[in-house]
Amino acid sequence: VVTAAVALMLATHINAGGTIKGTAKFVGKTPRMKAIKMAADPICATKHEIPAKTEWLVAGLNGELKNVFVYIKEGLGDRKFPVPEEPVTIDQRGCLYRPHVLGVQTGQPIEILNSDGTLHNVHGLPKKPGNDRFNEAMPAARKKITKTFNTPEVLVKIKCDVHPWMGCWVGVLDHPYYDVTDAGGSFELKDLPPGTYTVEAVQERLPPQTETLTIKGDETVTVDFLFKRPEKKKAGG
Repeated sequence: VVTAAVALMLATHINAGGTIKGTAKFVGKTPRMKAIKMAADPICATKHEIPAKTEWLVAGLNGELKNVFVYIKEGLGDRKFPVPEEPVTIDQRGCLYRPHVLGVQTGQPIEILNSDGTLHNVHGLPKKPGNDRFNEAMPAARKKITKTFNTPEVLVKIKCDVHPWMGCWVGVLDHPYYDVTDAGGSFELKDLPPGTYTVEAVQERLPPQTETLTIKGDETVTVDFLFKRPEKKKAGG
């Protein structure tokens, strides 16, 4: 009974934080995503009954924006967080990266898989010191490579040099407070300790959006991020 009570107290303490949740939306006419021409690799072409489309902007009927990386940019101070031992996975499937956007903590293993039965070449392009670039061939027989990033960096691009349309983005943080918006544009950051936070939402091509929010206890605070294409500068302006 005592052990159960202690476990309950610990669980209550761990999960006593607040929540920031909301949506990301695209404002304006949604650009049409073009069909990807995969004919150069017959194996890729046979993976899709309907041609796959580019994914740099995936929005719903009302602008619900998928694949936006939302995270706590400032406000955690010098808190330290354990590094998860469980790896995150990036799969090369259908000659596309799955998922297209993901998050990982510094030092956490990233397992990159090849489920396609064809040659890929995985090329990681971090820019921050401490994050090593890599460029490794993955023939059909090579099913997995494992990588890590050691410095926070939002976002790191990974591409395939064999199939130029293939690319994904990795948000690297030294804490666990991040999420990627789903098909409904929704995100949720749970169990935040009391404090004032800068929350940033990052999309691979559109200007990032930030909001400052305060968590006082175990309440839920909502925020919506609106993205739009930057206005073109007028000639001579």
